[in-house]
Amino acid sequence: MSAFIRELDAQQFQGDVIDRRGLVVVDFYSTECPPCEALAPKYDSVAEGYGADAAFVKAFRQGQRELADRLEVRASPTVLFFRDGVEVAPRLTGAIKRSELTRTLDALLPKDRVAAIHSSVRPSETACDVLILGAGPAGITAGIYAAQAKLRTIVVDVGLGGGNLTVTHQVSNFPGFPKPQPGYLLAHHLLEHAREAGVEMRLAAELTAVDLQGKTVELDGVETIRAKSVIVATGSSPRTLGVKGEVEFKGKGVSYCATCDAKYYEGKHVVVIGGGNSAIEESLFITRFASKVTVVHQLAELQANKTAQAMAFANPKIDFVFEHEPREFVSHTGRGVDGVVVEDLRTHERRTLDCDGVFVFAGMRPNLEAFEGCFELDRFGYVKVDDEMRTNIPGVFAAGDVISKRYRQMTTAVSDGTIASIATARDLAA
Repeated sequence: MSAFIRELDAQQFQGDVIDRRGLVVVDFYSTECPPCEALAPKYDSVAEGYGADAAFVKAFRQGQRELADRLEVRASPTVLFFRDGVEVAPRLTGAIKRSELTRTLDALLPKDRVAAIHSSVRPSETACDVLILGAGPAGITAGIYAAQAKLRTIVVDVGLGGGNLTVTHQVSNFPGFPKPQPGYLLAHHLLEHAREAGVEMRLAAELTAVDLQGKTVELDGVETIRAKSVIVATGSSPRTLGVKGEVEFKGKGVSYCATCDAKYYEGKHVVVIGGGNSAIEESLFITRFASKVTVVHQLAELQANKTAQAMAFANPKIDFVFEHEPREFVSHTGRGVDGVVVEDLRTHERRTLDCDGVFVFAGMRPNLEAFEGCFELDRFGYVKVDDEMRTNIPGVFAAGDVISKRYRQMTTAVSDGTIASIATARDLAA
């Protein structure tokens, strides 16, 4: 912990925060908390830069439950900002980025002090053998193999690691697990395995500059990492539909993650858009909460695997609207989605399905925004690689859901990461 940070308990809180004059930043953290682990080095670094203008303290939430409850701190980490004993800024929680901390502090300090602090920041440089961008199954597997080959390996992720596993209800058919496993648990095991192997992590990081030709990235505007080899394993994200109301109501009745949001629809009616594996498997999960699920699919038949289809057709809570597409998400109250306008693709007639929310599962898109113009891509926008996961850039590999391939499963991502890591280790040993 930085010398600028003090650990406090409930008794000290009154004197060190409430009665203290000036700006005080409080980090409530927990153990066995990946977001807390990701925040810790950022909090230390920011405390060193802003320590002359604000006091930085930490409180162990599990050991200070009464204090946390009194302050209505419900998640770890949660960062609070006080001035003269009064909370003065929106709280930060979850996968907190360094820029969120500095942006909040900058707004609370005089402009001349902000300029002086920013000018005093000392950028750092780190050299490694293998830099892996993305901490999903492909990236973590690549990291494990590289680290076990005695290569200094750094894995960078804009989130907290685990990729789409962290928002996957259950993972079926992963070798060694006869029964479906919770996605978040598999993600946890992957990350712990990587740490045990010696992989260094930079999680909840911001890629502020990328030079794949030079095999260099800048993180959070302060750390430059130079590598001998790079593996891009940034995965994919849910594809949006582009229909009216989708952007406006995202998070207000339009969701792309059943694991995250299904619990909010207890006893309600939701519409699911899609007919593939994700749409049908997640629909089954949603029925644990919702009283009714209506699946809207553009084709005459579902595209999901036969087992999932059979379970869905047998579930009395699930109805199907085939050969229809959504045209608009509507709200009659203005508070959130309460209807979906769908069009019959045969007759072109439109009607509104009344509902309490919508889940969209319309496929995925590769996460390549940081590398625009760098790679040769297939016609769907995925990175072209050879059989050793090499891209068109010498010394740069790609693996997992970001590459051009026929099947995108956890097992194939793990395979891609293994191949990419073995190939890069062989190159570096040559």
